Amino acid sequence: MNLDLTSLEKSISALHRSVTEGVPCASQLSPALQETIKSGVIQHFEVAYEQSWKMIKRWLEYNVGAQGVDGVPRRELFRLAVENHLIGDCELWMNFHRARNETSHTYSADTAEEVYSVALTFLPAAQSLLTALRARS
Repeated sequence: MNLDLTSLEKSISALHRSVTEGVPCASQLSPALQETIKSGVIQHFEVAYEQSWKMIKRWLEYNVGAQGVDGVPRRELFRLAVENHLIGDCELWMNFHRARNETSHTYSADTAEEVYSVALTFLPAAQSLLTALRARS
């Protein structure tokens, strides 16, 4: 079955735009605008991460079997994704998961800065996932 990757493509594209167009010029802006750009990157990361893990789960349900995927912890889901060559590193994706959880449970400037850094490393991983899903769908 072919997956409709449109929502994932759009979310990764939005993250890409915020990182490639917003981040390089941010240092030339006021602190308030820098914070706004970082907030935008974090928001795009949140959406792209959610789309990514849900698409991983959907692909695994179709190709490995729903019984093997339903109700499994996120670590197991990512482990299966590594086994099926959708992603390369389970621990890296667990780090993305922890960062995403931080944004939904707490807010502090330090947390935002940490999640922002993770969001920057997430972009190439998400792009790689999208490439793998396109090749296998």
